[in-house]
Amino acid sequence: MSDLGVAEIPVDEKERPLPPPEPRAKNALLDGPILRTLLWLAWPNVIALTAGTCVVIAETSYIGRLGVESLAAMALVFPTVILTMTMSGGAMGGGVASAIARALGAGDRDRASTLASHALLIGLCFGLVFMLGMLIFGPALLELLGGRGNVLAQAVAYTQIFFGGAVVPWLMNTMSGILRGTGNMKLPSALMLSSAICQIILGGTLGLGLGPIPQFGMRGVAAGSLIAYLISISVMSWYLFSGRARVVPKIRGLRIRWPMFIDILKVGAIACFSPLQSVLTISIFTHMLASFGTEILAGYGIGARLEFMLTSIAFAVGIATVPMVGMAVGAERIARARRICWIAGVVAFVSVGTVATFIAVFPDIWVNLFTDDASVRAASRQYLSTAAPMYAFLGLATTCYFSSQGAAKVIGPVLAQTARLLFISAGGWWLLTRGATPQNFFVLAASSMVLLGVLSCVSVMLTRWGPKPRVPEARPVLL
Repeated sequence: MSDLGVAEIPVDEKERPLPPPEPRAKNALLDGPILRTLLWLAWPNVIALTAGTCVVIAETSYIGRLGVESLAAMALVFPTVILTMTMSGGAMGGGVASAIARALGAGDRDRASTLASHALLIGLCFGLVFMLGMLIFGPALLELLGGRGNVLAQAVAYTQIFFGGAVVPWLMNTMSGILRGTGNMKLPSALMLSSAICQIILGGTLGLGLGPIPQFGMRGVAAGSLIAYLISISVMSWYLFSGRARVVPKIRGLRIRWPMFIDILKVGAIACFSPLQSVLTISIFTHMLASFGTEILAGYGIGARLEFMLTSIAFAVGIATVPMVGMAVGAERIARARRICWIAGVVAFVSVGTVATFIAVFPDIWVNLFTDDASVRAASRQYLSTAAPMYAFLGLATTCYFSSQGAAKVIGPVLAQTARLLFISAGGWWLLTRGATPQNFFVLAASSMVLLGVLSCVSVMLTRWGPKPRVPEARPVLL
């Protein structure tokens, strides 16, 4: 002991260096090679979205057995069903995934768990809004869209069942968003695949009345979808609340915190305008083409099916960027976040563009699958040769949209979609007043795809993804 009563520290202990800090656990989404990680996350989504396409084909097949009026009824309700699924999945689901990924990227797992519980509340509320809106106003909307007689009655019957359970798809897609925000793409995709199989079997059985099951018609088709979704919800609920997931939603002692809602809605609510505008754009363009006759409209429809199928590839890649970009932004690694966006854009542009351009050169490979009518085949060839190579720009726009969701800066790509809507509306009106040909409208459609892709890229380049620079405090000057 020294004279001051302070214990002396041996020289060797004074000079011993402090132990190094524990290294941060490796996270593939933050530290892994971008392209390999992106493709690893994207491939389950490709399979799941392909299954979704099969559901649309299968439903069309067995609804056709119910009669032409049933097919017409499905055509009436299909836009609202697609809008529900894209809003709850790609838009609000992307907002949920973005918020959770950013929290995990910042190392705040507790915040991520709180965000997950608030996301479930948002899904519940939006589901109730869709349910009440369609049950109250759905029949009038379907009549406004042209539903009459038995066609209207069957469309209303489908609406009453499907939208009577609108909370189900909203909760299913919200849970998928939570899991995707943690980087788990396999479970939501596997459940989408199994749900698609169940949907085909149950919808066909209940709709057509196979075996001892009575025929419920359109009500049975809608019920089959909801039952399949409920099975997915059951599995995801067990996985989330059993502690197996990286994030466990907080339910006990949950306190409502408005900043959590804002963190999700500032991305998800704005993103919801994108699918809404997309449906509007297609509806307006289809209405304009209808003036040229059934053959032109049918030819365009065949080309639009290819567009839907190929852009689902970009959709799968885009969804994979949400957790990758979100975690990078949360960790303040902005340069990596932007590289993820551009690499995903190149992957989508090249993959979609290669297949689409091949079909544009050899359109009969696609057209022969759908029709033998010479007039329809000619119109479809004309559309594909003009517009199909530009599908690559739709792929690019899709990845920019989802990457911007991950960065919580989605307003730019949404405004790019607004610009496309205005371009189609104004350009189509101008062409109609000039007595334009269908080819002129096909050029308009192709040009709008380029416009959307370019503006989406520009919005990403001009938008700050990182935190705002701190302004240093001014020090007082001593006189």
